[in-house]
Amino acid sequence: MLNPAPALGLRRLWTGFLDLVLPPRCLACGVTVGTVGTLCPSCWRGITFLGAPRCQCCGYPFAFDLGEGGLCGACAAHTPPYDRARAAMRYDDASRSLVLALKHGDRLHLAPALAQWMRRAGAELLADADCLVPVPLHWTRLFARRYNQSAVLAQALAKAGAPPVAAECLIRRRRTPSQGRKNAAARRRNVAGAFRVRRPTEVRGKRIVLIDDVLTTGATVEECARALKRAGAARVDVLALARTVRGEA
Repeated sequence: MLNPAPALGLRRLWTGFLDLVLPPRCLACGVTVGTVGTLCPSCWRGITFLGAPRCQCCGYPFAFDLGEGGLCGACAAHTPPYDRARAAMRYDDASRSLVLALKHGDRLHLAPALAQWMRRAGAELLADADCLVPVPLHWTRLFARRYNQSAVLAQALAKAGAPPVAAECLIRRRRTPSQGRKNAAARRRNVAGAFRVRRPTEVRGKRIVLIDDVLTTGATVEECARALKRAGAARVDVLALARTVRGEA
């Protein structure tokens, strides 16, 4: 059996050399940090990571614990078509630059670190899931942008130990206008019937985790969940990088 110690020593030497020549930078502001793929203390303090207490369905953060099975007012009044939703962090002024850097700034190197945050936030969803399904872009928008940020996050999650990605099973069959600056009702109308499962056999009976970058009103993931449930998915959960909290743009 080969001794792994020499290879490990060389790897550490090479990593140390790279850190000397190209020191690790904060993912958000770019100042020098001690470890690759991390935030500086100032940026870390600015990020609001989401966890308990929260709505047991949509994951909306609560100021205090409502007990087991506690639901927010929206979920109590209208059960979403997905089963559960979770997000890693609050979408606000502090996190917006990270999300937009991945989404529009070609900074794909952020994905592994962001995926680790998502993995921790969605551990209960991923534990027994069969596959990850990224929220798809219409092919025209994908051609213009060159990549789907939700698919990039899904692939990074899979590489970090999450279930495999079923990237092609859900498609956006019509190009919808941007959801920005629309209210909840307009967002729902905008995406109604926009998604279709291309290969139902890939999702039938499966426990699926939908991957998205930002949850705002939830209209897009709700429509995706409806399409997956119609195709026979046994469970559809949602895991997002960030989510808006009422009062945040």
